[in-house]
Amino acid sequence: MTFRTGLDRLLADPTLRAPLAGKRVCLLAHPASVTAELTHALDALAACGDLNLTAAMGPQHGLRGDKQDNMMESPDYDDPVHGIPIFSLYGEVRRPTERMMDAADVFLVDLQDLGCRIYTFVTTLLYLIEAAAQADKAVWVLDRPNPAGRPIEGLTLRDGWESFVGAGPMPMRHGLTMGELGQWFRAHCGLNLDYRVIAMEDYAPDAAPGFGWPMERIWVNPSPNAANLNMARCYAGTVMLEGTTLSEGRGTTRPLELFGAPDIDARAVIAEMHARAPQWLDGCILRDCWFEPTFHKHVHTLCAGVHIHAEGPGYDHAAFKPWRVQALAFKAIRRLAPEYPLWRDFPYEYAFGRLPIDVINGSPLLREWVDDPAAFPADLDALTRPDEAAWAQERAAHLLY
Repeated sequence: MTFRTGLDRLLADPTLRAPLAGKRVCLLAHPASVTAELTHALDALAACGDLNLTAAMGPQHGLRGDKQDNMMESPDYDDPVHGIPIFSLYGEVRRPTERMMDAADVFLVDLQDLGCRIYTFVTTLLYLIEAAAQADKAVWVLDRPNPAGRPIEGLTLRDGWESFVGAGPMPMRHGLTMGELGQWFRAHCGLNLDYRVIAMEDYAPDAAPGFGWPMERIWVNPSPNAANLNMARCYAGTVMLEGTTLSEGRGTTRPLELFGAPDIDARAVIAEMHARAPQWLDGCILRDCWFEPTFHKHVHTLCAGVHIHAEGPGYDHAAFKPWRVQALAFKAIRRLAPEYPLWRDFPYEYAFGRLPIDVINGSPLLREWVDDPAAFPADLDALTRPDEAAWAQERAAHLLY
């Protein structure tokens, strides 16, 4: 058998499209919503003579993926090729409006995720499902791979910490596909709607060498800084850098695979990480490096950095723990320089009045562990492992592959 995404299956099989006959269809997509031949879903679906495409939607970064950074909003516009409205779910609103929901009967979701709770496409999926349940509309997820695979890691988002980067009580690295996530949202939130998953064909999420990403598939950036598989594997940890004064490599060619700053000693940080919790560093290689961002934090300033390599012969998919790796880096910096101004305070993804590092983690627990000189790696494990075990049990009913 040959691997096929939900989009490829829908396009290839008229019987799968048959229930859409006579229905108005809206597509929620981004730049990575492409066929195996790299035709964008909007063009491919519009070319189907038996499908009435009446609107489309774009999430954060836009349908075309043109917006570079967080909180850079996209406007609504009319598509010049297909003559349909393109609604922005990251502009004046983040939840679909009544006007948007009136534009179609069935909403097709074709979004490449990175397997991380904070990736806003996860929350956009929830908001669409909620709106569809209220408006009596159908949602079909055209499923795609989770490039981070099945492993689970991180603290569960605590009650009251929901945000646009925290759609619900799941750990940072959830290990589900978007289709599976939608099933969990529907069950968890008690939503009544026509929800379907056009499942992938021949998807083996535990198979080497991709471990969630079929290596025959061409990588297309789902967002501007999601440049490759290594980034996707590291992201559940490196995304925390957005809540710090450290550069996450925006403005370089390897964003969200490395971290650094002008005033840290990268080799000393790596040595401290190995001294404090070598077991957390299994499965990857840390390499000290230098970089100078062309924009964003520390722009045009030489930074000492650490590049996380979750690839090559040193990569162990089952052992790699990106969230713990990055947490350990924070702990190492705090131990080497107790007064280092690590935590950044600014409006983060529309969650005002809270430190971004806490919004990202869904509670203050990670930050408090880093800042407590008496807290050790075993203490964070004691907090996190019950959350990870509980999620493994909860998600089991929703696995499709």
